[in-house]
Amino acid sequence: MNAAHRPETTASGKPRLSLWQILNMNIGFFGIQFSFGLQQSNMSPIYKYLGADEASLPLLWLAGPLTGLLVQPLIGAMSDRTVSRWGRRTPYFLIGALLCSLGLLLMPLSPTLWFAAGLLWILDAANNVTMEPYRAYVSDRLDESQHAQGFLSQSAFTGLAQTLAYLSPSIMVWCGMDANALNASGIPQVTVLAFLIGAALSFTTVWWSVRRVPELPMSEAEKAALRARPRGLAATLAEIWTALKEMPQTMRQLWWMKLLQWYAMMCYWIYIVPALAQTLFGTSDASAQGFRDAGLVNGQIGGFYNFVAFLAAFAMLPFTRRFGAQRVHAVCLSLAGIGLLALPELHSKALLFIPMLGLGLAWASIMGNPYVLLAGSIPPERAGVYMGIFNMFIVIPMLIQMLTLPLIYGPWLQGRPENVIRLAGVLLLGAALAVLRVRSARPPARAGKT
Repeated sequence: MNAAHRPETTASGKPRLSLWQILNMNIGFFGIQFSFGLQQSNMSPIYKYLGADEASLPLLWLAGPLTGLLVQPLIGAMSDRTVSRWGRRTPYFLIGALLCSLGLLLMPLSPTLWFAAGLLWILDAANNVTMEPYRAYVSDRLDESQHAQGFLSQSAFTGLAQTLAYLSPSIMVWCGMDANALNASGIPQVTVLAFLIGAALSFTTVWWSVRRVPELPMSEAEKAALRARPRGLAATLAEIWTALKEMPQTMRQLWWMKLLQWYAMMCYWIYIVPALAQTLFGTSDASAQGFRDAGLVNGQIGGFYNFVAFLAAFAMLPFTRRFGAQRVHAVCLSLAGIGLLALPELHSKALLFIPMLGLGLAWASIMGNPYVLLAGSIPPERAGVYMGIFNMFIVIPMLIQMLTLPLIYGPWLQGRPENVIRLAGVLLLGAALAVLRVRSARPPARAGKT
């Protein structure tokens, strides 16, 4: 190769990637997050269409956090020690993306509530098989000096994908589809088509990234070292346990911020459509025109905050470099908290876009800045298992929310979904305070590192 075209090598020995290469390697994240966006914006309405009551909605969302709690640490640890002709992480990307596509195809065709709830378990397991190896892949592929660019690019694709996922039903209505046309299960046809689009994107985008920016090849010595490590479920569980005991201090400190942050986000996603149905249309009846209109409004404001996240992820990169990830994250969470406290007081659709500005900034930061803090504090040879464990800091708060919210929904929140949105605002302000207490530290070198 001509020296002028040879990629620049960093101090870590990894080639420095161009912005275009970093974007290509994260296009697969677009497909993963389009799937999550469809779930966030449509699962509560789908459950309501199939007969669920509002108080039980959190329990019906248990699939995501439970599968994440079980699957992601295992898959992360397994990918750390995988040796294959396709690489360490790639087999997990492709298998998970294929299963996710199948789940998205079937979800809007669910004939009963139990079928949809069961299918969500499969869909979330598939997404989780793909997610954490993908995070570790970015950490593997990029030098530490490019971590912020890599993870904030993932955040940008999250914003873009979820913008389109939220807006898909409204776009179809704007293009002439009947918003009131239902399938045999009472689910709008615009929702069915949105899930079909998601199924196509889930696999094709991951395949694109794998082809365009393959994993770095391992040396024979690295392969031999991985093959020599113990295998099987017992060895994987032992690796997870050891990693938990040796967890870096920065990672431990991030727990409190993650607890408040993700409890709040689940409150928002589960109850925003019922809250809008009450505050804008005065109904809680899932069969009413107003409830379907609330679903479309949620798609529009959700698309807006995700588009803000898409733009903000790139815009906040210089601020993260200058002021640090934790300060930027604290400001973004504070703006979102103030916005959610104000949201139930707004009874005009146009005004709802104002608090969405803060939520969009927070969502961009949530999907990028905590990983910037994390990636600089963990040993690179354990990137997979620690990214998987870090996901436990997402799913455990979700589980806590789903198990506790039904208990306080009536006595503390008066059975009103808009009060759940207010609670989310308070928790985001608490998360902003918690992240300011985090102290970053570089990981110590491990003996025997290959």
